Amino acid sequence: MKTGAKIGHLTDSTISMHPYNGCMTSTSSLHQDHRASDGSLSLAVAARLIDAIAARDFDAIADTFADDVAFRALLPKRILDVHGSDAVRDVFVRWFDSADRWELNEAIVGEVGGRIHLRWRVRLTDDRIGVGTFLVEQQVYADGGTDGRLYDVALLCTGYRPEAP
Repeated sequence: MKTGAKIGHLTDSTISMHPYNGCMTSTSSLHQDHRASDGSLSLAVAARLIDAIAARDFDAIADTFADDVAFRALLPKRILDVHGSDAVRDVFVRWFDSADRWELNEAIVGEVGGRIHLRWRVRLTDDRIGVGTFLVEQQVYADGGTDGRLYDVALLCTGYRPEAP
């Protein structure tokens, strides 16, 4: 590396003062501008979502999402892209409705660069998945709207992981 080069820059490129935006762009420009100007409003909707997940209340989960929500999920074996709060409700029902035992183990709510960050871990049993106890951890980045709901959501999921004995 040549002297004075900055880490993260190719040695033969000019160093720009503009932030990198070569591949990772926001999809928020594709949707109406629902952004909340009050951060506490956004964190309130995040708390409502965590409470709804803890209660496994699928209607309350759906109520935290805007009617025209863009919901993308990276799952262990596929990518999911659905639109609308009813479609998001159906996704959560498909993932978690048949669980026999359900326990929210851990939840975190915060903010990263103006986006809501949520993470939760659930312990569950579900004969449809297999014998024993499973853990599922999901992480979300989302935008909160002025209506107190989430409208641009990206979720990452571990899938159902067998709990160590």
